[in-house]
Amino acid sequence: MTTRRANLRVGAGISTRRSGLAATEDALGAALAPLQGAIPDLAFLFVAPQFEDELDSIVESANASLGGGTLLGCVAGGVIGGAREVEDSPAVSAWAATLPGVTVRPFMLTYAEEEEHGVFDGLEEVPTRAPDSVLVMLADPYTFPAHLLLDHLNEHAAGLPIVGGMASGGIVAGRTRLIADDEIITEGAIGAILEGAHGATAVVSQGCRPVGETFAITRAERNIVFELGGQPALKRVEELYTTATERDQLLMRRGLHVGQATTELKPELGRGDFVIRNLVGVDRDTGAIAISDMAEVGQTVQFQVRDAESAREDLRAMLEPERTAPVAGALLFSCNGRGQGLFGQPDHDVNAVRRAFGDIPVAGFFAAGELGPVAGRNFVHGFTASILLFRNGGGPKL
Repeated sequence: MTTRRANLRVGAGISTRRSGLAATEDALGAALAPLQGAIPDLAFLFVAPQFEDELDSIVESANASLGGGTLLGCVAGGVIGGAREVEDSPAVSAWAATLPGVTVRPFMLTYAEEEEHGVFDGLEEVPTRAPDSVLVMLADPYTFPAHLLLDHLNEHAAGLPIVGGMASGGIVAGRTRLIADDEIITEGAIGAILEGAHGATAVVSQGCRPVGETFAITRAERNIVFELGGQPALKRVEELYTTATERDQLLMRRGLHVGQATTELKPELGRGDFVIRNLVGVDRDTGAIAISDMAEVGQTVQFQVRDAESAREDLRAMLEPERTAPVAGALLFSCNGRGQGLFGQPDHDVNAVRRAFGDIPVAGFFAAGELGPVAGRNFVHGFTASILLFRNGGGPKL
């Protein structure tokens, strides 16, 4: 645990040098320079898989350079730093900050199935009641059911924003590498509670655009939706396709999504009121559709489409309200389905953040699932950009 009272300073850097150790030294050097010799309260290190064989040396060197504070990180399929996003190539990115008045409480979690229920070991290390707090977490997608933890914390720590991502560097189980100070961990989750982080804000851009009207689920079982507004769910999809524009029909053929409303209290639902889930199957015999989450009778849903322009516009719209107060730095967790594959150009998400807030230090990675709050509840997302903004107090509350 660390608590410091220095001025808020944030730095970030990225390096594509051929040596992982040299790249780490360059990236960390750039991240530490704005701290003017102060020991960071919190630092992150994101390492491309091409440097996995050097990871022991990289972590040892990073801890020596930091001189203290909490270090978190992972091996990731793509890393983000400064004004660059490096995908599928050797690179190291680093981020470091002094956080005045913030208490940093690191934790490690594992999950195990015991008889008829699962148990999170280490959960007692995660305080849930401190005001103005945010939780940052990195997790192994193969061994850690992050959605179950988020469900638990949504209930027992209501209002606590959780931001982060599922590590993307291991393409098979057992290959994940998480960094927690001087340890390299292959399963579970790591992270830190930032207590008193009243100048931080979580932003989630899901990158979708609604099409058609909203419907109430009138018959469902688990993740199978049989009826929407009293009609077979598949019939609603077919009606939507028939009346859609040619472009929306193309996007629907590429992949249709379902937005699940997070509130039933607003008279009109709009951006930020839905959690986006995939439509993963249809049954023409029953007229049912399957979605990638549990469905509840009475819940409001709306079909959604996603393309590069929708994702660009959504990210701009989500960042715009945050420009009311200066931002000192940011952590960016972007889906590994975004990047050049979606936008057809490099560096889209990081440059969108920097266009919104100026030449600020940004670092992060391309994740296999992003963590972030929507309408006050935390979810595991896909195709999302989840961003944690840091300010010198005063800005919008978490």
